[in-house]
Amino acid sequence: MAAGERVIRVPEQLGSLLRGARRQRNLSQQELGVKASGTSQARVSQLELQPGRFTVDRLLLILAALDLELVIRPRETGDELTEW
Repeated sequence: MAAGERVIRVPEQLGSLLRGARRQRNLSQQELGVKASGTSQARVSQLELQPGRFTVDRLLLILAALDLELVIRPRETGDELTEW
């Protein structure tokens, strides 16, 4: 895994990562929403708290607003499967 990469296997990990990235950039939920094509503060909050309930489109908008990207790769050898 490259420096700065995070492995996410359950939705809660995604919400925590997004919240941390937003705070690291000193953005409020409202400011992030504006950068993410007019997403409301309530929707940003909901994504941080319940990320499993959002569309891939909305997730990609939020990631782009945080200068992050989604990378899909095979699991490393020895990793166990985790059920959602």
